[in-house]
Amino acid sequence: MEDIALNTEPSPLNIGEQIELKIEDVAFGGEGVGKLAGFVVFVPFVIKDEVVRVEITEVKKAFARGKLIEILKPSINRVKPRCEYFGTCGGCQYQHIEYSEQQQIKETQVRDLFERIGGLKRDLVESLVPCPEPYNYRNRIMIRRQWNKIDQRAVYGFLHWDSRLVVDLKECHIAEHALNEQITQVRDNPPPRNMQKVVLRMMPDDWELHRDSFFQNNFHLLPELVNIVRNQLADAGSKYLVDAYCGIGFFSLSLADLVEGFVGIDIDKQCIIPARKNLEARGFSNGEFLLGKTEEHMDQLLERFPSEDTTIILDPPRKGCHQEGLDMLAKARPRQVIYVSCHPATLARDLKWLSENGYELKKVTPLDMFPQTQHVECVADLRLTKTE
Repeated sequence: MEDIALNTEPSPLNIGEQIELKIEDVAFGGEGVGKLAGFVVFVPFVIKDEVVRVEITEVKKAFARGKLIEILKPSINRVKPRCEYFGTCGGCQYQHIEYSEQQQIKETQVRDLFERIGGLKRDLVESLVPCPEPYNYRNRIMIRRQWNKIDQRAVYGFLHWDSRLVVDLKECHIAEHALNEQITQVRDNPPPRNMQKVVLRMMPDDWELHRDSFFQNNFHLLPELVNIVRNQLADAGSKYLVDAYCGIGFFSLSLADLVEGFVGIDIDKQCIIPARKNLEARGFSNGEFLLGKTEEHMDQLLERFPSEDTTIILDPPRKGCHQEGLDMLAKARPRQVIYVSCHPATLARDLKWLSENGYELKKVTPLDMFPQTQHVECVADLRLTKTE
């Protein structure tokens, strides 16, 4: 994928104007990229090398956006979307793309982001691990309720792809079948009027967690994610583990048999209470879970174990790690950092900082935990390279 050079010249386009455009690439986020007289135009629901007719909907100084009007020359990788709401509902961006091509797009996007944002070598990114179930994989969805003033009735569904209006839907093709049954139940038995959002989820087997607590959204690819993290930890040979942003203890308890001792921390009490129950249920006596803000306690956590024999797992929110936490990490200098992220752009940013502060990136493994969408999970393996 080429770097997208935004424009410095005045826009040659006007809102409402229709143009013919060749799509040169698909940018991270899912929009196609074309150029008219060198001026960048972003268009959703298209594929590289397609020729399309576009109506301009937004014009900025550096770029424009348009909506797809007609496909003049379709890609060989274009397929019929399974979902009737695709192109209206904002949940999916790639249903019109054959799944093997989706994989290639995401893999390339991750490499581009790491090179452009992180200044890292493209070949450090391994091949993307595909999902064995490209549809009906999500174990958690949030249904919104909104009053339709025109029809004078409540609608239930997801937000429109380019507005705050709710798309009224009866099923979701990327949600587990059991959740689609729950959608029907919500529509047939509406919740109280003061409830504008309803979370539907399938609870994982053998794990205690609060209904609102985070858990990986794809059961089908979860074993592979665990195997990748286990192999990275085993390869480093660390004896101790610090699990930052530990949630219900999923990673630390999946790795506890590989280390002599571990500690996990999370700011959410609704996570730590079940984490301790999960620890007790599994019978491990070599670790504990603490309630607190990771960034405020990271230095204390890393002082518990010899840094030369310690691995820290980072699984932060989409915004990435706080600078305070990264500073403490660089100061403590654990042997290995395993960074799990659902946002490759913030991951690339943080890996750049770590690479400039004593760590070497060994590899990044992308996993398609979110088929049909723009999102991709990544696991990065970093090792300490410099000694004081």
